[in-house]
Amino acid sequence: MVAMTRTQAPETATVSWAPLVAACLGAFMLLVDVTIVMVALPGITADLGMSFTDAQWLLDGYALALAALLLAAGSYADHTGRRKVYLGALALFALASLACGLAPGGGLLLAARVVQGVAAAAMMATTLALISATYHGRQRGLAFGVWGGVNGAAAAVAPVLGGLLTEHLHWRAIFLVNLPISLVAAWLTLRGVEESRLPGGARLDWAGMATFTLAAGALTYGLIEAGEHGWAAARALVPLAVAAAAFAAFLVAESRGAHPLLDLRLFAGRSFSGIMAGAGLLMPAAFACLAFTSLWLQQDLRLGPVMAGLALSPMAATSLVSSVVVSRLFPGLSPRVALGGGLLLIGAGALLQGLLGEHSGWAALAPGLTVTGLGVGLAVPSLSSAAMTYAPPQRAGMAAGTVNTVRQLGYALGVALLGLLYRDGGGYAALNDVYLASAVTGVVAALLVLVAVRGPRRG
Repeated sequence: MVAMTRTQAPETATVSWAPLVAACLGAFMLLVDVTIVMVALPGITADLGMSFTDAQWLLDGYALALAALLLAAGSYADHTGRRKVYLGALALFALASLACGLAPGGGLLLAARVVQGVAAAAMMATTLALISATYHGRQRGLAFGVWGGVNGAAAAVAPVLGGLLTEHLHWRAIFLVNLPISLVAAWLTLRGVEESRLPGGARLDWAGMATFTLAAGALTYGLIEAGEHGWAAARALVPLAVAAAAFAAFLVAESRGAHPLLDLRLFAGRSFSGIMAGAGLLMPAAFACLAFTSLWLQQDLRLGPVMAGLALSPMAATSLVSSVVVSRLFPGLSPRVALGGGLLLIGAGALLQGLLGEHSGWAALAPGLTVTGLGVGLAVPSLSSAAMTYAPPQRAGMAAGTVNTVRQLGYALGVALLGLLYRDGGGYAALNDVYLASAVTGVVAALLVLVAVRGPRRG
């Protein structure tokens, strides 16, 4: 007994948590930057003379690059080296953040946001893989738990952090704060993270990468331009046609390729397809609408950035609490119940938020945000594990990457589509329309999940 203790103690003592901190810092930064811009939008657009369409692209340029390149970045890192790709992504993210913070005009700021999204895709694709390769046994379970908690904290902190930096420093500070965090993450990675990659030579699906990226970008561009110029305008029709052609080419490439970026056979299972539908529709139902809520809070109610961030915080705080409570009290909850029930709550929360009147204040949003937060805390933690549950073991990594890709693409498309509703006049009436669309999206997604997803197979 004593001998066993002596041999085990040094092994436990030598476990370094520097790689976990390095990975979590990167994950925290990239997820905060998805939504931190929301509360700074009025200040940015006023300073740089940007239009409503430009404001949409500030959110969508980042989210779209993140979604379009996530699978490709994961495949590239698996073969090239995850540590090398992560360090390169941190450097690129820092440089892009510096360019955002110093941008003299809207054009450079939008371009730098897209580069940020490219780097974020590589960071998201490698952080979990680095943790998996570094830790084993109980340490791996603990590391995954910490990583998941950091993901939740990023969503909770982003609106308030963005408000504090914007109001007490400047909107440029929301980008410049990434520089010291990137340096610390890179230093910890160089010190404590070992290189890892898949055995064998690189077999990258270049055709899949190119066609998927083109399809996602053209579709989002076409939707945003339709809001600005109308559905009949060439600036909308041409990119939408390009998106359709590129998506068809992507399907052909993936069905014929020996090493596809996305194995389309995964979608032959109705449960997997149901999970993907729920993941994609969750983001516009729960999160894309918040961008327009922030505009209403600051432009119509004249709230400062800090108060606007605090007004949105009930959703984030409730989602954190509910995710912890559900994991403790109902650890065996099925993906069907967790995701389907969460989406129903998200739909109900959006409906409650869409009851604004002419004299409504920010407090009128709190009940709906709280209900939505309950749904998010129930649904989001189950997404990755649910996707892997309904995929063959050898495709587990692809399944996890796919669900994250679908989530971010759903957010980008949600901002573009909901912007069509908010653009027509703005104000509380237009915001009610946005939330009604979000509510319908949440309920439809819940029904799809509850009908399509079956109990996981045993044995």
